[in-house]
Amino acid sequence: FVLITQSLNKHRNHWRSQHLDSNVTMPKSEDEEGWKKFCLGERVYSEIDALSDNENLGIDYIKVGFPPLLSIVSRMNQATVTSVLEYLISWFGEKKFTPELGRWLYALLACLEKPLLPEAHSLIRQLARRCSEVRVLEENKNEEQISALNLIICLVSRYFDQRDLADEPS
Repeated sequence: FVLITQSLNKHRNHWRSQHLDSNVTMPKSEDEEGWKKFCLGERVYSEIDALSDNENLGIDYIKVGFPPLLSIVSRMNQATVTSVLEYLISWFGEKKFTPELGRWLYALLACLEKPLLPEAHSLIRQLARRCSEVRVLEENKNEEQISALNLIICLVSRYFDQRDLADEPS
């Protein structure tokens, strides 16, 4: 994770200079609903289980959400990273954990610069606590999901020095 954050910071200007595809329109920083749809896709956002148009072979990012590509996250300043993290954590407080959500949370954590702003500090603590709650409810059900939740808890507790939120060694 440390190497990822260092690489991201080192190459941020390069990725920022890359053109986004014409279908990528990033929401404004204060557009909470826009960011939730952008990151998670309308399918997850609207909680639609099945895609009805199977004949379409291309990926419809409006439906499935944009992945946290370097060309996207490199354009985000710390205020935007914090805002989007806040939106996704509030989403996660009410909804289930999805792979799309996990990818975005990981990418946004990698974009957070230390020392943390107070609001970011509070957000990541809230995120780790929510991951712990969901993990208890998911115990032995979905190992892939448990691993993702464990990773987020570990990053918050170890990388961001929130040791009191770390799992106790058994």
